[in-house]
Amino acid sequence: MNKLLLIIRREFVAKVRNKSFIVMTFLSPLLFVAIGVFVGYLSTMKADLKTIAIHDETGRFVNEFKNDEEYKYLDLSQVDLKVLKDSIVRESYEGLLIIPKTSNNAQLQKGIEFISNDSPSVGFIADLEDVIAKKITAENFQQAGLDTLKINNAKADVSINLEKASGEQALKGLNEIKIIIGGAFGYLIMMFIILYGNMVMRSVIEEKTSRIIEVIISSVKPFQLMMGKIIGTSLAGILQFLIWALLGLTAMFVMSSMFGVHMGATSGAQTQAMQAAQHAAGSDIQMYIKELWNLPIATILISFIIYFIGGYFLYSSFYASIGAAVDNETDSQQFLLPIIMPLILGVYIGFFTVMNDPHGNIATIFSMIPLTSPIVMMMRIPFGVPLWQIIVSMLLLFGTFLGVVWFAAKIYRVGILMYGKKPTWRELIKWMKY
Repeated sequence: MNKLLLIIRREFVAKVRNKSFIVMTFLSPLLFVAIGVFVGYLSTMKADLKTIAIHDETGRFVNEFKNDEEYKYLDLSQVDLKVLKDSIVRESYEGLLIIPKTSNNAQLQKGIEFISNDSPSVGFIADLEDVIAKKITAENFQQAGLDTLKINNAKADVSINLEKASGEQALKGLNEIKIIIGGAFGYLIMMFIILYGNMVMRSVIEEKTSRIIEVIISSVKPFQLMMGKIIGTSLAGILQFLIWALLGLTAMFVMSSMFGVHMGATSGAQTQAMQAAQHAAGSDIQMYIKELWNLPIATILISFIIYFIGGYFLYSSFYASIGAAVDNETDSQQFLLPIIMPLILGVYIGFFTVMNDPHGNIATIFSMIPLTSPIVMMMRIPFGVPLWQIIVSMLLLFGTFLGVVWFAAKIYRVGILMYGKKPTWRELIKWMKY
């Protein structure tokens, strides 16, 4: 046990004292914020103005198209059509909209063309179709003797107010916020597993190729060395996460203070004050922050640590055994894909299934399967998951780790002293039988 603790301490200190670890621990949150701000800035930038030529032989639609910050429409209905098509080839215009003259609207609907050198976006074509369809629809109403004004006035605009069973007002888009939070934690677990798992693999390969491993295993058992590397690296990852969590909670407290949101139980007077403030500017922000504090934050943070440890232990056992089996990182590529695929599957299941049905059968099953549960369950927790499901999922995760580490230790024990030969999957399976 003392030797195992020494290996854990050595690996932990080596990772924490690394300059890149220190820099990225404090720089990563700033980078994420900077990327978010940069993406937001790019979204506000105006696109290059695109000129669209319109050849409207009917003369009924050309005035329906309005210029905006992205598109400018030119009425070139009097210009010869062949000349306009040649100008498109010379890229004088971004595109040419041709509206032919037909005997009726039924033929017109199928005869409109848009010519361009590059394929236009689906949204742009949909906007063109919408403008033309509204004009034709209005004309069809008039021809049928229908009062378009009465029809427009008869259209309903329904806005459903959301309310909780407790009587409190609920917010629209809250589920989207939950999936973003759960997805962020699930994605972090995947990135941590890949990042720190690769660290374990590279550490084993470096010690193996430098032949230092031969000296180390003369004093400790291969299993102790493997577990020491896994646990020591995981502790460095947990320390990094705790620092980020502390910075994140500090930021939430600062935002709460700025917008006057009180955490914890509120008195009746405070509740009335909050309801009155909802009609003032910035009330939506207050409500969203309040809803964020109502999420199971403690469960999310504790579960993140436990799932990170369990998922990391499980996958790092694979990474350590692969590092022991190969002589360089190039040879390891053939073994990494089957390891990474369950992680990618977990992310896809999370975003495409949990988002639509967080308590459905697929989401529940994959949140129990150990290879995907760290990601899928973290995406489900913000929606409220029964405690027994979380406990069962964690027990299955750590139980699978104990089984996997037993087989991984056998590969590690044999492969750590194997040199000069590129192993195959068949050989790895054979090593597990030794």
